[in-house]
Amino acid sequence: MTQTPEQSSLGKRSAYVDQYDPGLLFPLSRDAKRREIGIAGAPPFFGADLWTAFELSWLNPRGKPQVALAQLTIPCETPNIVESKSFKLYLNSFNGTRFDDADAVRARIRADIGEAVWRGAPAAAGIGVRLLAPADFDREGVEELDGLDLDRLDIECDRYMPAPDLLRAATDEAPVSETLTSRLLKSNCLVTGQPDWGSVRIAYSGPQIDQEGLLQYIVSFRNHNEFHEQCVERIFMDIWTRCRPLKLDVYARYTRRGGLDINPWRTSHPQAAPRNVRTARQ
Repeated sequence: MTQTPEQSSLGKRSAYVDQYDPGLLFPLSRDAKRREIGIAGAPPFFGADLWTAFELSWLNPRGKPQVALAQLTIPCETPNIVESKSFKLYLNSFNGTRFDDADAVRARIRADIGEAVWRGAPAAAGIGVRLLAPADFDREGVEELDGLDLDRLDIECDRYMPAPDLLRAATDEAPVSETLTSRLLKSNCLVTGQPDWGSVRIAYSGPQIDQEGLLQYIVSFRNHNEFHEQCVERIFMDIWTRCRPLKLDVYARYTRRGGLDINPWRTSHPQAAPRNVRTARQ
């Protein structure tokens, strides 16, 4: 039976469970939203969802609390995403649970998240999980997305629901390669309507995309209700079908909520994932 976002714990009072419980994870199929943007079979992109968990703690064998940061890499070919509040509740369940060491915690997270995102299909790829110990915290830098800043443009904006007709490309001119960025991406949670703030980087090769139209298009997500992963796939597909680039790479970094940030990345061609380095707003 397919689960829906409305059946999740989002927007509902939730009990605090501090004993390990993988049953708290709530997977949601990617399929329905992909069909909505014209993807019926295999998607025309590769990529991953890069998660950072800033609130991870457990007890060592002697009962002393331990803390770490967790970075997760979830391939976009998994049939499911994990609803973020359920992931937060799941991590909370480690708080009163004893583990032998950080490696045991990492293995547990990897197995549980892997089962949830691959549920209903054979696992075709592993889930990446990296734990950062407090001794490594000062190595975590802050960087902004690289590229030409679209926000410098003085544009008029009056559309705040996704408007792909704003996208235009110079198909009669020589192709270009560009990397463009904006900090004006904002969407809302699909269930609660609460705001989600993000930055986006769009790198492409092909007909030159009109920059004013692209920025207006990014702004048009401002009142749109959709999960982070779905917004980025919608952006990718709209640019892919309307501007017809030869190569396309869309990467968004959203500010954290509930101690978690979600950073989807989609690319038309296989390549190494971007570094999971947080921006100033994260």
